[in-house]
Amino acid sequence: MTPTSTSTAAPPAEALGGALGPGAIVFMVVAAAAPLTVIGGAAPIAMLIGNGAGYPAMFVVSALVLLLFAVGLSTMSRYVPKAGAFFTYVGYGLGRPAGLGAAYLALLTYTMVQAAVYGFLSSALAKSVAQLGGPELPWYLYAVAMVAVVGVLGYRHIELSSKVLGLLLIGEVGIVLVLGAVVLARGGAAGLSLEPFTAHAALSGSPGIGLMLALAGFIGFEATAVFRDEARDPARTIPRATYAAVLVIGVFYTFGTWALVMAWGPDQVVAAAAEDPAGMIVRTASAYLGSVGAVAVEVLLLTSLFACVLSFHNVVTRYQHSMAATGVLPRPLAGVHAEHRSPHLSSLVQSATAATLMIAFALFGLDPELEVFTWFSGVATLGVAVLMAATCLAVIVYFARTQADTRVWHTRIAPVLGMIGLVVAAGIIIANFPLLIGGSTTLATILLCIAAAFPAAGFVQAAVLRRRHHDTLAS
Repeated sequence: MTPTSTSTAAPPAEALGGALGPGAIVFMVVAAAAPLTVIGGAAPIAMLIGNGAGYPAMFVVSALVLLLFAVGLSTMSRYVPKAGAFFTYVGYGLGRPAGLGAAYLALLTYTMVQAAVYGFLSSALAKSVAQLGGPELPWYLYAVAMVAVVGVLGYRHIELSSKVLGLLLIGEVGIVLVLGAVVLARGGAAGLSLEPFTAHAALSGSPGIGLMLALAGFIGFEATAVFRDEARDPARTIPRATYAAVLVIGVFYTFGTWALVMAWGPDQVVAAAAEDPAGMIVRTASAYLGSVGAVAVEVLLLTSLFACVLSFHNVVTRYQHSMAATGVLPRPLAGVHAEHRSPHLSSLVQSATAATLMIAFALFGLDPELEVFTWFSGVATLGVAVLMAATCLAVIVYFARTQADTRVWHTRIAPVLGMIGLVVAAGIIIANFPLLIGGSTTLATILLCIAAAFPAAGFVQAAVLRRRHHDTLAS
């Protein structure tokens, strides 16, 4: 029996329903990457503490590594007809214990990145409302309100979420493209050049940190496989959506950050970022698009953050649904709504989890930006690098064992190269983890221990289940 087989004692889970095409899935996973937030929020910080004007080159390197990863992921999706992505593929390739370890690490990763963005979004909303003359309410009230709105959309049919995400994504991508076009038309601050892509610029400062933060911007694209059961034609839709997501995100980030460097000039961009990292994109829009453009960027930054949490909500609920369908989470989470064909109970649980985290952060007095956002996005960045590397190894082992696909590039060379790149990235993240989370070495150690505890829990559960249902969990 395969590593992901379910117990014969458990009734079969209902299948999710939908007819999503590659475009709809790409919209959801690109929305999870929050492109405007990355360019307007993360890029200035990366330029400041990373490799300065050479930061756009890091997106090129990241995209190449992740395209290699995508080759193996897409090939695996053709031969493993199940949703679940990391959970399923690692389980098929490396055995049920490793699959469960990956599942729990994935749940932690996506829950942490969702919590991080909720913190940033709610803080930004509180500030915006106050600036507009509204009441000065605590950030956590906005957080709970956003959790409720996301919960309603996540409870309903996936196509509703895809339409909402599509509209929001068009807005944030559109404003960056317009800003970039105006920068091009006006020749930037010191003339247009490809200096950010030269070896001198790319390797300046701390290129390791630049690469680490660039990879963080891609978190979420790999979730294309999670929507397999809701895809129109999974065998074709998932591979196309995966490649398209990497290419779209990579090209967009590269162009957007290059335009940002040109807007200030390679020699002045770091000073501009140091002056006010959070407000850099708004100041850039004000200089090139006027006050209307600046207001549009501020509004679309908020919608970008909202699109991000909605997309990750959908991803986590489907991970929980897949795990419940195999009997490793409570069986009711595998339930599917009769009308919406959505994992509605899993969605409710995820909403409750997010609300509980927001309340806990408020009770502990954590700052929503400096602590909630930085700490938990750091954990998520490390988690996704480890999961991707494990998936590359699973692809290699699976096809070496089954010989289901003998194409050397798809099943060996690309996955090996991708795994090497991701292992190096994970090592860089661990080495720079205290800086990434903006905290002390002690705090970094605590968070790393938490990150290690989740996959360990998966291995422990696999051992327990193996003793109870040996035939079911044999790998």
